[in-house]
Amino acid sequence: MHDEHHYRVTSTWTGNRGTGTSGYRDYDRAVTVAVAGKPDLLASSDRPFRGDPARWNPEDLLLAALSECHLLSYLHACVTAGVVVVAYEDDASGVLQLDGRGGGAFQEVLLRPRVTVADESMRAAAEAAHAQAHEWCFIANSVNFPVRHEAVVTVAG
Repeated sequence: MHDEHHYRVTSTWTGNRGTGTSGYRDYDRAVTVAVAGKPDLLASSDRPFRGDPARWNPEDLLLAALSECHLLSYLHACVTAGVVVVAYEDDASGVLQLDGRGGGAFQEVLLRPRVTVADESMRAAAEAAHAQAHEWCFIANSVNFPVRHEAVVTVAG
């Protein structure tokens, strides 16, 4: 039997300016996302959709989830392969295509991890660990668009 993990989040709209959704321009897109025991996350829609650019939007959160999931899966893959990672940074990007009918979808996400390993002898295994991380990433396995990666591995010192 496989383990199941359950997650809960509460999203509360806080953008009623007094007239609710009486018109498209009459309400704020402000949302507070809460998970028990964690700081609240202030969110909104993206700026092109009348949102607050200072707050997280769903597109940011999806991209962040993919980037972090790959990072954590990658660190695990490196441990199992005997690779010592001393630094990791990702410059992720995604493409959202609007459909002209009010909807849209991500077309792809590109992760660009820059990894530093402790020793030259670990470089090949560190490069190979990205494929394992991609297979293990829960979030990448849950989306219906390609999640690619262009990794660069360097050696410390």
